[in-house]
Amino acid sequence: MILSGHNLTIGYRDRVVGNHLDISLKAGEVLALLGPNGGGKTTLLKTLLGLLPPKGGEVRLGDRPLASYTLRERARRIAYVPQSHGATFGFMVETFVLMGRTAHGTLFSRPSTADRAIAARMLERFGIAHLADRPYTNISGGERQLALLARALAQEPKFVVLDEPNHAMRAADRAFLLRQGVRMADGEVRTVLNRAQLEALYGEKLTVFQDRDSGESAFLPG
Repeated sequence: MILSGHNLTIGYRDRVVGNHLDISLKAGEVLALLGPNGGGKTTLLKTLLGLLPPKGGEVRLGDRPLASYTLRERARRIAYVPQSHGATFGFMVETFVLMGRTAHGTLFSRPSTADRAIAARMLERFGIAHLADRPYTNISGGERQLALLARALAQEPKFVVLDEPNHAMRAADRAFLLRQGVRMADGEVRTVLNRAQLEALYGEKLTVFQDRDSGESAFLPG
């Protein structure tokens, strides 16, 4: 199954944000959408998720238009990780991750043994199992981002879309770079996320830091 946007024009009633955008994800892929603020990322995401109708072109999920799916059907196939998440209620981290399982039951149904096993597996996958009994409001911003990723994958979706994640190099398979509504690059993370591409994307010089143990790179302004 493929989630795809074809020759999309995205925007709102009174303005166009981007034109001629083609984007696709294969089932099981994780896509990181990166770009400066105001560049069209959130508008494109809302369009791909069906929250905003395209002004032109079409979004398809498999062989059907996305608009033909119910909200629950979409939730079982597509997970979304926002750029940030305001911590309002002090849910335990395990409970927060379990919320991803509501796509497979109802909002008020009790989590099953299988649901809890899936949540525990996701907590382990992102190295935050030790936070399971901590209030979501009492963990760091980076830990919250990992909890958001765990919750998204607990949905067992076909597709995961991340809006400018802190952990793109670790979590994503592919990256889509968007600036002022124009696609600048699209491809495998380790190919696309290099200093030259990111400096062009954000319009500023970056410094590269590399972890000696993991070999992972980080890019910081300056």
